Amino acid sequence: MKQTLILLLLFCCVGVHAQRQVWGTVGDGRHPLAGANVFVRGRGEGSITDSLGRFSFLTQAPDSAQLMVSLLGYDSYLCTLGNQSGPLTIELQERMASIGEVVVGATSFHFGQANGLRQLGPLDVVLDGGSCGDIVAALQSLPGTQRVGEDGRLYVRGGSSEECQTYINGMHVLHPYTTQAPDSPSRGRFSPFLFKGIHFSVGGYDAEYGQALSAVLPMETTDASPADKLGLSASLIDWAAGGTLATRAGSGSMNVSYTDLGPYQSLFPDRRTWQSPYRRLSGEAQWKTSDAASGVWKTYLGFDRTTLALDTDGRLLDLGEHNLYLNSVASGTTRGAVSWFAGVAAGMVWQRIDGAQAAGDRFRQRMGELHLKLKVSRILTPDVKGTLGLETFFRHTGLRYRQSEPYRFRTDHQLPALFAMSQSRLFRGCVGEASLRVEYSTRSRRWQWMPRVLLLYAPASHWRLTLSAGRYAQEAVDTVLARGAGAMGPATAVHTTAGLQGSFGQTTVRLEAYHKSYSHLPLLRGGRYTAAGHGMSRGFDLYVDDRSLLPALSTTLSYSYNDARRLYLDYLVAQRPQYASRHNLCLTLRYGIGICYFGLTGSFASGRRSEGRTTPSYRQLDASISCLPSRRITLYASLSNLLGRTHVYGYRQGRPITPASDRFFYFGIFVSLKNHQAYEISNF
Repeated sequence: MKQTLILLLLFCCVGVHAQRQVWGTVGDGRHPLAGANVFVRGRGEGSITDSLGRFSFLTQAPDSAQLMVSLLGYDSYLCTLGNQSGPLTIELQERMASIGEVVVGATSFHFGQANGLRQLGPLDVVLDGGSCGDIVAALQSLPGTQRVGEDGRLYVRGGSSEECQTYINGMHVLHPYTTQAPDSPSRGRFSPFLFKGIHFSVGGYDAEYGQALSAVLPMETTDASPADKLGLSASLIDWAAGGTLATRAGSGSMNVSYTDLGPYQSLFPDRRTWQSPYRRLSGEAQWKTSDAASGVWKTYLGFDRTTLALDTDGRLLDLGEHNLYLNSVASGTTRGAVSWFAGVAAGMVWQRIDGAQAAGDRFRQRMGELHLKLKVSRILTPDVKGTLGLETFFRHTGLRYRQSEPYRFRTDHQLPALFAMSQSRLFRGCVGEASLRVEYSTRSRRWQWMPRVLLLYAPASHWRLTLSAGRYAQEAVDTVLARGAGAMGPATAVHTTAGLQGSFGQTTVRLEAYHKSYSHLPLLRGGRYTAAGHGMSRGFDLYVDDRSLLPALSTTLSYSYNDARRLYLDYLVAQRPQYASRHNLCLTLRYGIGICYFGLTGSFASGRRSEGRTTPSYRQLDASISCLPSRRITLYASLSNLLGRTHVYGYRQGRPITPASDRFFYFGIFVSLKNHQAYEISNF
């Protein structure tokens, strides 16, 4: 027995000594590169660089094995692993992009493995001081966005939250936000660890995207996993578990999470009288095939159920919601060098609200959408690329409201669309794109023609000039259609933007001016909505990303000036929308010391108009700390509104609208029980 134990001990020691650590940094000669893939070729061992370009992982590969480093937009780096025991310093060379790889667009921010002004991975979203791991909250630190604390959704450049649409793998998401209590911020439904890339465009997007007047948020899910995974997470408000099973054909994943604010509210009571705390049960499943000559297939299925009940304005508000979303896409390239994409997405939302407006009333809503899309692209010449696509939306809405008398509304309509894009390299450093989108609404029986032009000029590697102009259209929301007078046509907007970006060592600065002109906005007159509203929004955005002050310090500054006027909804005269602030400023600091990262986010917004009054300015300071004690464990804690300021979001019948609590404390632990990549806490 003793001999057996000794042999086992020796075997374990040999196994330990057979492993070695590979670590170092990846940069481009000027600054570190985040999101680079560093792995041992032919094995599942590797890592992804963090925001400072650092990587570290354990391997049992022999000295003859090859180490590969890849990042979109740069030439791949390949070397022999050898017996080197010290840190590696790897420098990638920027690659001259072909016309098929050039991204032309004004006002775009890329996250994850994508080229752009700012690159963030999922861990960066979690570590942001004011985000609490929410994608939407992290995006609100970017210029052009508006913090609306009583809502929490994305408001971009004077546009309402309905004007910003979310896409996953190129397919539309019907309802991307979680349900929330009145005057409480909602969160995005999707975890940042689900995605490898987030491309947020606050204006000037091409003709592939429709039904969005102000902005689009396309997100790309991760690829098939080469290894099995198992992850757990727990916090003061939610708990989650999930895993991935890898096969030769691809990988399948499942994830379950449960959120309950009851325990948190017992520790930190707020100003509300809860009869039943906010609770949410959600589950997700995915299947992704590996890269193959025949193409790649990704399927995502998500479902969640939300409930809450509280006393508000002298009535009991009881809410319940079910949300189902299915997304399945396939893409590939034929022998004729034609890239193709096909996708289907379906969303269903069932909502129940008792006490919605008065005690004893009942509100029921059912929304459904089926989105079908087909797209083909081909590089016609080394300097010309063409894209042709078609898609259609099948939409259903059913409303029932009962108080003294019942009210019913139902609509079913279709929105087919055709889009074409031509991208050309005009001369060295200059690329242009002309696109056209044509839509038809079976409900209003109207055609919409939307031409768009984009121009990118880079006279030098550190300078970039963008110009764009285009027309956009979007159908009215369901509650407006239910009270619409006749067949209302869609609202339209014309965007014009001009931007300049410069890079100076480890500092990047972007300045962009814009003007939006709205027409056919919904306007309430005589108890019915018509498309007689109009408006405009103009301003400029400033963004600074600096990493030169201290070696481990990352600083970003964003400022937005917005002048917006609208005559829509129940407005009697043209005025600044109630959700819009003229000045918005956000400063974020991230500093790393050893295994810990510290985040600090300061936000300011000037007062908003509400009931003829101006609210006090919005000022908030958020802090977070993250520790990575091992390659499989991440600890995260954050505290919002350190100074405890009571915000006033607006007024309702003369009374101020304030948050349920002034501060929010979050603490969570993320554990990966089985993986081969450092700091990969994703269950997918």
